[in-house]
Amino acid sequence: MTYQEIWNLIEKYNRIIVLRHSRPDLDALGSQIGLVQAINVNYPNKEVYMTGDSSARYGFIGKMDELTDDLFKDALVIICDVAVKEMVSDDRYKLAKEVLIIDHHKNPSNIEGAKVYIDESKVACAELIGDMLLTQNKDITSYGATALYGGIVTDSGRFQYQPTNEKTFKVAAFLLSKGADMNFIYDNIYVETLAQRQMKNYFSNLYQVDEESGVAYLKCTKEVLAKYKDVPFFDISRGMVNLMAGVSEVLIWCNFTYDEENDKVVGEFRSRGVEIVDIAKKYGGGGHPCACGATLKDYNEADLVIEDFKKLAKEYKEKENS
Repeated sequence: MTYQEIWNLIEKYNRIIVLRHSRPDLDALGSQIGLVQAINVNYPNKEVYMTGDSSARYGFIGKMDELTDDLFKDALVIICDVAVKEMVSDDRYKLAKEVLIIDHHKNPSNIEGAKVYIDESKVACAELIGDMLLTQNKDITSYGATALYGGIVTDSGRFQYQPTNEKTFKVAAFLLSKGADMNFIYDNIYVETLAQRQMKNYFSNLYQVDEESGVAYLKCTKEVLAKYKDVPFFDISRGMVNLMAGVSEVLIWCNFTYDEENDKVVGEFRSRGVEIVDIAKKYGGGGHPCACGATLKDYNEADLVIEDFKKLAKEYKEKENS
């Protein structure tokens, strides 16, 4: 598909529902909210809704709509920031007349019959949608621009991660020109309470580093989580993984968090310059080249992931030093 074909599809429908993946990060929410706001301002006569599970961490960005099943009938559903059915936040997309996927991850879609637009060159789905607005001369509200800007900031690690490039900054500048509130995003993401900082200090003392390979890992087991049982899962699984970032000896770092609700272990994987997504895919996951994850059966499987990362990191070092 092309950007123009996406807008043509949007123009066909009177009712549009925008979804994203469950347990949303700010890119998922920012893409969803930004797209809704863009459709609203460019096509004010359409019914546009967004729904999905809530986020304790990123709830500041906006609330979801409560929708009845009948609203999905004859609607276009647009799914942002995910292409696999297992992770979609609301499986009522199956009731829609048509489904469109807008994503930037490497995973191919397994949603049967959906139209798909995936651009892996974008660091965030929010960048993709922002670029779709910029290049097609579409307007957006300041609220929508703020949401998209937040998605770009977080998925790019404040413009540090690949594939951030000059196009990313061009989209960010466009969103700022449309009223994106940069300080609102930074204050809500990077300013924390004393209790939150102390929690990070606690988890910082738990991770281990294999200095030979340059792999760091944190295991947030059921016993470890008991100390913070009231903290949202996302705040520990994804929220603690980058405690290991920025250490010169560490090339790859990962956090394995026990998910009591599903009796699984959620792995969050990150790296500095090493492409690790193929290992995430090996264990049924995926994501970005240097920022990805997978849901694992148990900690025995987590240990296998760690060993794979150690091997990969050693091979990377040998190649760099040759």
